This record gives sequence, C-alpha cells and structure tokens, in this order.
Amino acid sequence: MKNCEENMKKISIMIPCYNEVENVDLMAMAVENVLNEALPQYDYEILFIDNCSTDGTREKLEALCAKNKKVKAIFNVTNFGQFNSPFYGMCQTTGDCTITMCCDFQDPVELIPVFVQEWEKGHRIVSGIKTSSKENGFVYFLRSVYYKLIRNMSSTEMIEHFTGFGLYDKTFIDILRKLDDPIPFIRGIVAEYGHGFNRKDIAYNQPKRKAGKTHNNIFTLYDAAMLSITSYTKVGLRLATLLGFLSSGISLLIALAYLVLKLLYWNSFPAGNIPMLLGVYVLGSLQLFFIGLIGEYILNINTRIIHRPLVVEEKRLNFDDEKEKKSTEA
Repeated sequence: MKNCEENMKKISIMIPCYNEVENVDLMAMAVENVLNEALPQYDYEILFIDNCSTDGTREKLEALCAKNKKVKAIFNVTNFGQFNSPFYGMCQTTGDCTITMCCDFQDPVELIPVFVQEWEKGHRIVSGIKTSSKENGFVYFLRSVYYKLIRNMSSTEMIEHFTGFGLYDKTFIDILRKLDDPIPFIRGIVAEYGHGFNRKDIAYNQPKRKAGKTHNNIFTLYDAAMLSITSYTKVGLRLATLLGFLSSGISLLIALAYLVLKLLYWNSFPAGNIPMLLGVYVLGSLQLFFIGLIGEYILNINTRIIHRPLVVEEKRLNFDDEKEKKSTEA
C-alpha cells in the first residue's frame, strides 16, 4: 500500500484558521469526502495552520491529527495576520499541487475536483473568481470598487474578486519559498506571475459562512487595501508629488495675490479674508492626506527592512521527520 501511495500524485489542501472551532471538524470531513470519492487516484494531505486561536480550535485540530495521519497542523505562537499565515502554510505543503481554501466554507469544497481537472490539463495555477457573493451587498459593492480602482492604478493586471482560493502547482510553490518577502500579498503575486504558469480562472458563487463570525472588519479590509496599494502601485506617490507641486504653486499665487491686493487697498483690505482661509484649509488638508499616504509606503518599507520571520511556530503535528520539514523550508 505504501509503495502504491508513493507512485500516486499528491494533493495538498492548505486551510488557514483562526477561532473556527465550529468549522474545523466539518471542513476536514468535507474535504476528505471529496478527495476519497471524487479523487481516489490521488494521495493527499490536509494542512491546517492555526493563527493562535483561543476558542478551542487547537484542541479540535489535535484530535483530528490523532485520528488521521494525513491531517497535519501548524500552531503559530501568535496571530501573524491574514496574509503571512496562509502564505507560510502554502510553503509548508509537500504535494504535487496545493489547494488553498478558507475554513468557513465560503470557498466551496466541490471545486476541488474541478481545480484538479484543470491542473491535469496543464494549468499550473487555477484561480477561483467570485462572480457573486451572499455576503453583505454593500461590502461586496465596496470590494468591486476597490478591485477596479487597484486594477487601474497598478502596472500589474490585478485579478478582480480573487481571494487566494485556488490551486497552485509545486513549481509555483517553489517560487513562493524563494521570494523572501516578509509581507507577501498572494493575490498580487498570482496576478504578477500567473500568466507564466498558464493560469486558468474558474468562476463560482460565494456562499455564506457556515458557522461562526467573520474575522474581517474595517481594519483588516483597510490593511488589505493598503498592502496592495503600497506593494503594487506607484500612483499614490506620483499623485502626491504632482499635487504637492500644484498645491505649492496655488499657495504661491494666493500669497502673491494677497500681497498685491494688500498694497493696492492698504486701508480697506481686511487682514483676514475668507479666500485666504479657504486656501489654507483646502491645501492643508490635501497635504495631510498625502503625508498619511506616504506614511503607508514608509511603513511598508520599514516592515520589509526589519524583515521579521513570516511566522514563528509553536508546534507542528503529523510532520513525521525533520527531513520533510527541511524540504518544505528549502
């Protein structure tokens, strides 16, 4: 049996999780059922990477790993955010291809065989693209506006409504391991290199979360937006520079006009006039906005210079030997 498995292609399913105690058992069962029923000719591993859950998720994962040696788990020492942990998990997989999906069932497990079928046709990246979603309609609208904005701003053709859900050949995973990026943005990386890997897009309708509460909020959405803008666009800095020059020119004109009017109407011209105040407030607010935007770029640069590790592990389960660990870190 062991020799037979060694000759089989291996599919890795990588599932990041954080406080998903209600979903991990169901997700593991659903993935196993799809793999055993639709793809019995493949070997597999299911890797959960837990971002320091506090709700009992880890106890559930330990029980899953004890029952099935093909279920693996990595426990992070703290929460490393919505980008680092999944990226790191992808780099720890050992399969011929890796499929990434969320633990809340918003990424349909039924698409796993579809992805694999396209992979066998020669597509080394297969991306799941949301064509509609049962999430809050206003949030979905804001996402659509954001994707179109970032697509127009970036020199890289960004993929609209792509969350990272998809299949990646091991040759692409090898590239991820070599990137050495402390703040990786997988959506941008796929958009940047995907054409060279014969990327195939698969449309799907995103269902509602099966259980629990979403961990996305205004801060996580803002973080995602700023990471994509500061990593894949120059427009913000160029716009700040151009409007900075424009603001300086307007300020100089206002100052000269004020001086001329004051000299011509020395006694009647008021000391504090409305146009002057409006000019100061409008131009000042523009300057503050772009100082903040430039600060985001500097924060991005600072994080890359400090170059902390993507993730620090607390422990890993069902990684049988150090040889396997080293092969995933190479």
